[in-house]
Amino acid sequence: MTSSHWGAFEVDVRDERIVATRPFAEDPHPSAIPDILPQAVHHRSRVSRPSFRRGWLESRERTGRGGDTFVELPWDEALDIAAAEIDRVRKAHGNEAIFGGSYGWGSAGRFHHAQSQVHRFLNTIGGYVSSFASYSTGCAQAIMPHVFGVPFLQLNYEHQDGWHTIAEHTETLVMFGGVNPKNSQVSMGGVTRHETAGWFETFAEKGMRCVNIGPQRTDAPDGCEWMAVRPGSDTALMLALAYVLETENLVDRDFLGRCTTGYDRFRPYLLGETDGLPKTPDWAAPLTGVAADTVRELARRMATTRTLITVAWSLQRGEHGEQPFWMSAVLAAMLGQIGLPGGGVGYGYGAIGGVGKSFKGLRGVTFSQGQNPVTKFIPVARAGDMLRRPGEAYDFNGRRDTYPDIRLIYWAGGNPFHHHQDLNALHEAWQKPETIIVNEPWWTATAKRADIVFPATTPYEREDIGRSNFDDYLFHMPQLIPPVAEARDDYQIFAGLAERLGKAQEFTEGRRAGEWLRVLYHAYQGMARDEGVEVPDYEALQEKNWVRLPIQMEGPNRTLFAPFREDPEGAPLPTPSGKIEIFSATIDGFGYDDCPGHPVWLPPSEWLGTATAAAPLHLVSPQPGDKLHSQLESALADVEGARPETIVIHPKDAARREITTGDLVRVFNARGACRARARVSDDILQGVVALPTGAWFGDPGTNVDPDGNPNVLTRDVGTSRLGQGCSAHTTLVEIARL
Repeated sequence: MTSSHWGAFEVDVRDERIVATRPFAEDPHPSAIPDILPQAVHHRSRVSRPSFRRGWLESRERTGRGGDTFVELPWDEALDIAAAEIDRVRKAHGNEAIFGGSYGWGSAGRFHHAQSQVHRFLNTIGGYVSSFASYSTGCAQAIMPHVFGVPFLQLNYEHQDGWHTIAEHTETLVMFGGVNPKNSQVSMGGVTRHETAGWFETFAEKGMRCVNIGPQRTDAPDGCEWMAVRPGSDTALMLALAYVLETENLVDRDFLGRCTTGYDRFRPYLLGETDGLPKTPDWAAPLTGVAADTVRELARRMATTRTLITVAWSLQRGEHGEQPFWMSAVLAAMLGQIGLPGGGVGYGYGAIGGVGKSFKGLRGVTFSQGQNPVTKFIPVARAGDMLRRPGEAYDFNGRRDTYPDIRLIYWAGGNPFHHHQDLNALHEAWQKPETIIVNEPWWTATAKRADIVFPATTPYEREDIGRSNFDDYLFHMPQLIPPVAEARDDYQIFAGLAERLGKAQEFTEGRRAGEWLRVLYHAYQGMARDEGVEVPDYEALQEKNWVRLPIQMEGPNRTLFAPFREDPEGAPLPTPSGKIEIFSATIDGFGYDDCPGHPVWLPPSEWLGTATAAAPLHLVSPQPGDKLHSQLESALADVEGARPETIVIHPKDAARREITTGDLVRVFNARGACRARARVSDDILQGVVALPTGAWFGDPGTNVDPDGNPNVLTRDVGTSRLGQGCSAHTTLVEIARL
C-alpha cells in the first residue's frame, strides 16, 4: 500500500517492476488515476541519465531550448558542472538572479517533497527569488485576507463548515462554479477517503436544493439544478441577487450593522446612485444569460432558507477574479447567515479533496526549508512577465516592486509548460536566462527546455511518510522498486550539489534520507502525543503500512465566524475594522481602477459580450479527470484515442461548424492553436467550449499543438493589480474541423 495526492492504493510488484494497482478498500469512491501508473513509471519517456543540452554544454548558447539534442554525462561530472554554474551565477549576479521554481505536487511523501527539497537547498547557498501563492488560488489569496482577515487557505481548511454541518443544517446550496467530484479526487498530501460524491447523495436524500451556477452541467453531481451562466459574469449575477435583497427588504440589517463595515459605501453603487446603472436582474440578464425572474426567485429562496453560498476556485482564474470572491462575501453578509451552521459562504468545496473535511488540529510531517535570505518574490502567475521584463515595475496588493533579472532557474517538482498561460510566449521568454536546471523523472516540455536535466525518482522508488493536515490517515510509503535507470532522489541530488558548494553540513545536517525519516517522524510522534493522539513508532508503522488517526470530527463543526457573530466586539476578525469589510479603506487607498474599494462589475477585456468573428467562443480550461495536472501524461498519451484531448461543444455551435462527436478539430486564436477531438453535448452552455488542461506542450516550430494543451490559447495577464493571478478562463477561441 502507498499514498499519493489522489489517494491510497495497493501496488503489485514483479521482477522490480510495478505491474498492477488496486483501490484502497476503505475508500468509498476511489480514483481511477492510479490505473495508468505501471505504464507511466516504466515509460520510455523517463529521463535515464544526467543530460545536458548540447548548445549550452558546448557554447552556453541559450536560444535552442526545446529543439536541441542532449548529451548524457556521468553523475559526478554532471554535478561538478551544475555546481560550478550555480556558483558562478550567485557570485557574479547575486542570489536575486536565481529563481527557485516548484509547484509542490511532485509527491505526497513528506520528506521527498520536491518543493521543500529545492527551497532548502537554495536557502543553504544564499537564497532565491520565490513566488507567492498558486495558480489555483493566487488571486483569492491576495483579496480575501482584506475581507475576512485570515489567510485564504486557512479560511478554506479551518474556518468553513464541514460536510456534516452542511448536511444537517443547509437547506439551499448555491454553488458558483459548481462542486465537482472530479476535482476533489486530489488534495495536497493526499485524500484517502473520497467522500464528495457521497455527501451529495446525502443532500439529495434530505431534499436540499443544490443549484449549480456555471457554464457546464457536469461541474456538479447528478441531481443538482443547473443554472447556466456565461463565464466571467458571476459578479453581475451576484449583484443582481443583492439588488433583489436590498430593494425587497430581505437584507439582514442588524447583521450588517453589527458585523460588517462599508455597506453604506456599497449600497449606492448597487442601486445605481453612483454610476446611473442599477444592478437589477434585468440589467444582469443579457450579461449572464440568466432570466431576470429566475434571479428574483433564487434571491427570495436564499433569504428565506438556511443558505450556503459556495465559490469554486476557478472563478478567481479569470480577469477581475477578485470581484466574484469579494462579492460572494458581501452577498452572504446581506443574507446575515455568516456564522450560522450551514449558512454564509465557503470557498473551494470540490476544488480539492480536503475542503469540507473537519479534523482536530494535528499538523503533518515537515522537512524544514530553512530561511530564505532573499526577500524579493513575484506573484506566481507573473513568471512569464518576470523573464520578459527584468527591471520593470509592477503593482501587487498595495506594493510596487520591480521584476528581478533572473540568470538561473532551478525547477524541481512541476511543469510550468503545463500550468502557465500563453505557452508560445512563455517559450520565447524561457530563452532569456543563462541557465535552466531541472530535476524531473520524465522528458516533459519543461525538461526538454532545460540546459541540465537530472533524472529524479518517482515516489515509488524511495521510502517516505504519507501524512496530510487534511486527512486522517498516516502511511509508511515503502520503496516499491529500485530507481529506474540512473535516477536519484532530489535529496541525493541536492546533497551532491551542496557538498560541491561547501554547504553539505547545512543541507544534510550529516544525515542520510533514511535517518531524516526517523528524525522527522519522531518529532511528529511527540507532537501528536502532545495533542492526545497516539501513533505507532516508526518500525511499527513500517510493519502496519498505514493507520487511521482518531482525529476526524463526526458531527457539525464550529468555525471562527460563530463566536464573531455572537460577539463581534469580543471576538473580532483580524481585519483593520475587526469586521467583515464590504468596503476596504486599505484597498481603496491603493488607487487601483481594476480593483476599487468595494466589489464592482468590471467586464473582462476579452469576453463573450465583445467577441469578434475571429474568436466567438468562450474557452474554459478545467482540471483533467484522468490525472493530476500533467502527471502520468506520457503513458495516457499512448492510450488509443486518448489524444488529442477532448473538447466539449454545444450542439448548436457544433452544427454551425459542421462538427460531430469524434471529429478532429483545430482550436485557435491570435495566440496559438491546438488539435482536439470534439464531443458534442448539451451539458455545456451555447457559446462556450471546455478543453481540459494536462496535455504536454509540443515542440517548438509546431504551428498547431498536437495533443490539445489549452494554454497555447490562454492569456498571460494578471487578474488585476491587486491579485495578479492568472486569467486563464478569460479566453476566446474559434474551432474548425481538420
